[in-house]
Amino acid sequence: MSTAILTGQPVPGSSIEGDLRSLGFDVRVASDAADAETLLAQVPGDQRVAVVDARFVGHPHALRLGLTDPRFPLAAISGAVTAQPAGRQALTRAMARESSAGGGTTVAVDSLADRIVTALDAENAGVHHPELGSLVAAVPADPQARNEARQAVADVDDEAVRLKSAVKSRDGFFTTHFISPYSRYIARWCARRGLTPNQVTTASLLTALIAAGCAATGTRAGFIAAGVLLIASFVLDCVDGQIARYSLQYSTLGAWLDATFDRAKEYAYYAGLALGAARGGDDVWALALGAMILQTCRHVVDFSFNEANHDATANTSPTAALSDKLDSVGWTVWIRRMIVLPIGERWAMIAILTAATTPRITFYALLIGCAFAATYTTAGRVLRSLTRKAKRTDRAAQALADLADSGPLAEAIARFLPGPSRPTAPLSAAAGALMVTLGAWAWGPSWWVVLMAGGYIMASAEAIERPLKGALDWLIPPFFRAAEYCTVLVLAAKSDVNGALPAAFGLVAAVAYHHYDTVYRIRGNAGASPAWLVRAIGGHEGRTLLVTVLAAALTASQFTVALTALAVAVALLVLVESIRFWVSSGAPAVHDEGEPA
Repeated sequence: MSTAILTGQPVPGSSIEGDLRSLGFDVRVASDAADAETLLAQVPGDQRVAVVDARFVGHPHALRLGLTDPRFPLAAISGAVTAQPAGRQALTRAMARESSAGGGTTVAVDSLADRIVTALDAENAGVHHPELGSLVAAVPADPQARNEARQAVADVDDEAVRLKSAVKSRDGFFTTHFISPYSRYIARWCARRGLTPNQVTTASLLTALIAAGCAATGTRAGFIAAGVLLIASFVLDCVDGQIARYSLQYSTLGAWLDATFDRAKEYAYYAGLALGAARGGDDVWALALGAMILQTCRHVVDFSFNEANHDATANTSPTAALSDKLDSVGWTVWIRRMIVLPIGERWAMIAILTAATTPRITFYALLIGCAFAATYTTAGRVLRSLTRKAKRTDRAAQALADLADSGPLAEAIARFLPGPSRPTAPLSAAAGALMVTLGAWAWGPSWWVVLMAGGYIMASAEAIERPLKGALDWLIPPFFRAAEYCTVLVLAAKSDVNGALPAAFGLVAAVAYHHYDTVYRIRGNAGASPAWLVRAIGGHEGRTLLVTVLAAALTASQFTVALTALAVAVALLVLVESIRFWVSSGAPAVHDEGEPA
């Protein structure tokens, strides 16, 4: 139960008590500042508490945004401030100071809630101030101002604003124009019937898995049904986030589901297409795995670049200025969003091609489109990095080190390498990646490739020898991902035995899950995956070496069994630890507001 402390008696005709109760607050009234401090002390420390000026005039959704969002320990709007357990001590200190400063006088003289917020901001307590837009939240000082505020409330449709705000501010063209115009109403219908975002997310996953099963039939009817169901899954995927924004139902479990299920759905669908093609006599497992690798590496580029630069100082460049200028022209915004092939455009393309063509054509189009998008975005980010005079922080360097996913082999060697940090760290990572990947392509399963893997480990150690603060050091994690995943793909393809590529698909999927899980932990400011887990699964260089040794030492059929066993072992370890973390009380309540590529 949440508690709201009203500072003073509500003005006759005010709806503030009813509005607070509708939001789940138990309302208590304080006669003065000292009484408010006493009531605050009586609220259990594990409950949310709000301090609200009894003269408040505003929309109920303004109160909802200011007082019920679970993502922020402290939040405030004009005339109201709230604290979750994590922000309770800061609120108590500010209340005590303001109560003492005011001498315990009647709180109607000024706004105690606003004075508390000013004190919290002064000590940099991290108070969240939500964007209200056209919503009203005010503490009128006299009857005339109150009447004007009430008229302003009447002039703005609270529900229309709430419904509009349920849609992401930066969605792709397909999502904005073909999904959101009606999905927001589905979200409201679900919210009013008590359906949660997590339930809708699960429904989206199940729909995508059924779509993958339809694609696996290998029939034209199955492919058409798969395409339709994939679009339906995407609609539900939009609805779950819109419910969360409509009713502010953010949760730790929801963050985990939302962060991982999109990838699980897409990659399961790739597997379904590959199975369906196999039923028709066409082996496209290499294309399916290639599509998964390309898509995952694209995401790693996005994540690494953003983490390297999100808190960098002097974070400007001529390239960024040009990009901002292009975004000021309406039509270029949509063109630029579409050519990066975000999830909406990508899933629409996959669905249409599945229904109308063959899995092979679908994968060819997907690979070409994603390759173009990856080239476009990566080239732009390289130009920004080279022209930006930014100073990277220790936090950014640590995030890149966590994203690198280096294991005990690379870290042990890095400790013994002499000399200062070198600007060639990304070149070392790229050279090592090319060495092992091209070696696998040239020699296939052989001890020569094991030797190349040894060189890759040395190059990886040199790349991470010093803090990753160079202009292009954000490229190091993508190089490591490409090296590991592509080596598995090439060796499985070169083994030329049934089952090797599906086993490789499973292994890469398990490792990719671990990498996505690391990303979303970092995004939630919860740190990376625990060190014991990274060591247990070997790090990127340890897994790469192990796969090359297994390929050289075993027969093709034995190699397939070994890849399958390795995939199961990695999946069990990372899933158990991931589930433990995301359902724990210490996991962050976050929600992704952008449309990932």
